[in-house]
Amino acid sequence: MRAKAFGRLEESMSSIPNELSYTKEHEWVSSVDSIYTMGITDYAQAALGDIVYVQLPKIGEAVIAGKVCGEVESTKSVSDIYAPVSGTIVEINDSLSNSPESINSDPYGAGWLAKIEVSAAPTDLLSASQYGELTA
Repeated sequence: MRAKAFGRLEESMSSIPNELSYTKEHEWVSSVDSIYTMGITDYAQAALGDIVYVQLPKIGEAVIAGKVCGEVESTKSVSDIYAPVSGTIVEINDSLSNSPESINSDPYGAGWLAKIEVSAAPTDLLSASQYGELTA
């Protein structure tokens, strides 16, 4: 049992893309200019188990970094989603309403949650190595 746990830890650590930024609440972000795409990390989706429902913020909604902006429901629990940056929701991943399991199968790709337009670049996000230390 212990070897399995360590194997999972190694797997989780290896699936922390260096090009993304992270939060302590297990969200990731990527940015192009002032648009930040967000999702939940591989570590978070693994801890949640099979995701069956996602409640996303609405387009046009203002979100504040560190504040709840949605929730994800799995076969194990319901967990809040925290905004990784402050700004305005400009797009949501509508495909998740029919395929929430995309978050499990591709958390950094097809499982993205929302896009947020920010007015100022955030300064409190974690690097991949900092996030790796947090989840070690």
